[in-house]
Amino acid sequence: MLGFWVLLGTLTLVRRALDPRGPAGLSAPDLWMTISEYALWAALTPVVFALVRRYPLERADWARRLIVHLLLAFAVATAVEVARILIVRPLLLAEFPRFERSERFSRRIDPSRALTHLQFLDELVIYLAILATGFARDYFLRFRERQAEATRLLAETVRLEAQLADARLSALRMQLNPHFLFNTLHAVSALVERDPSGVRRIVARLSTLLRRALDTSTPQEVPLRDELDFLRGYLDIQRVRFQDRLEVAEDVTPEALDALVPNLVLQPLVENAVEHGVSRLEAGTGRIEIRARREADALVLEVRDNGPGLIDGEADREGGVGLSNTRARLDALYGAAHTLTLEPAPAGGLIARVTLPYHTAADFRATAVSDA
Repeated sequence: MLGFWVLLGTLTLVRRALDPRGPAGLSAPDLWMTISEYALWAALTPVVFALVRRYPLERADWARRLIVHLLLAFAVATAVEVARILIVRPLLLAEFPRFERSERFSRRIDPSRALTHLQFLDELVIYLAILATGFARDYFLRFRERQAEATRLLAETVRLEAQLADARLSALRMQLNPHFLFNTLHAVSALVERDPSGVRRIVARLSTLLRRALDTSTPQEVPLRDELDFLRGYLDIQRVRFQDRLEVAEDVTPEALDALVPNLVLQPLVENAVEHGVSRLEAGTGRIEIRARREADALVLEVRDNGPGLIDGEADREGGVGLSNTRARLDALYGAAHTLTLEPAPAGGLIARVTLPYHTAADFRATAVSDA
């Protein structure tokens, strides 16, 4: 703002120096009068801005406040003109005695002329210009504050929503643990009498799996290779349970191994295939196939069994704890960007297929670097 008044004062001095109606050139009194005038306005500008900030033109009482601002404008303009005559001019007369004989300023000797001859109008125009600038500045500052507040509230809302989603996901994941434990202990109870050594192997494997499942530091998404490691431990337990009546096959492309998937997303699908598929075979060997591949920007996971498939009226296979929990977690993580379907396999049995957005930990690191 100081630069503005310096520029305006310079232009005023140039105009007066080139004015053909006045004396040639620019005298020292002219110079000091102009400097004092604009220095006074430069000092008053922050005061006017503060008044505008303190008393903005609100919708409720804008008319009353506008009248107050206009009355104040007349008062300040008159006061500035009187100050020029009673304070600035005597100081300049003491420094430059010939200044009193200057025709340009001789008419300003009487302070009453500031009102009777409307000499304060120049100062009034300047004050109104400052006032208008103050209102524009105030509106801009308030807009920027509202914008910053809206951004802050949006960020806070996003943060709270993320915390809520994370809490919901954690709660859903914790529901899987007792469900997984119950079904595994049920398998243990079936083997206690006929295969004590198998029970010991199951308990040993189960302790390892539970330690990992109950680890609260595990993120919501893990690489598929880690999910498969956990799943193999679970299937080892099922192999002991079914002994030679269970076969497991994996068909996973190398590109899919690095993809991030929800923690414990495959275990409920495999458990569903075991409990509602393989365990219902009256004869023969049960088979579970686990497949994973990338298709464009999507990751496709499949769990296929050779069981009886969907049975009419069977609600558990689509709405049990495992699958319903998995659907809820996928909804919370990916919204409409995922699918989970159950469909009959061509050769009999059932296929549980999950489609997720394909992304890896490297993608997140690259995004973080670009954002930084």
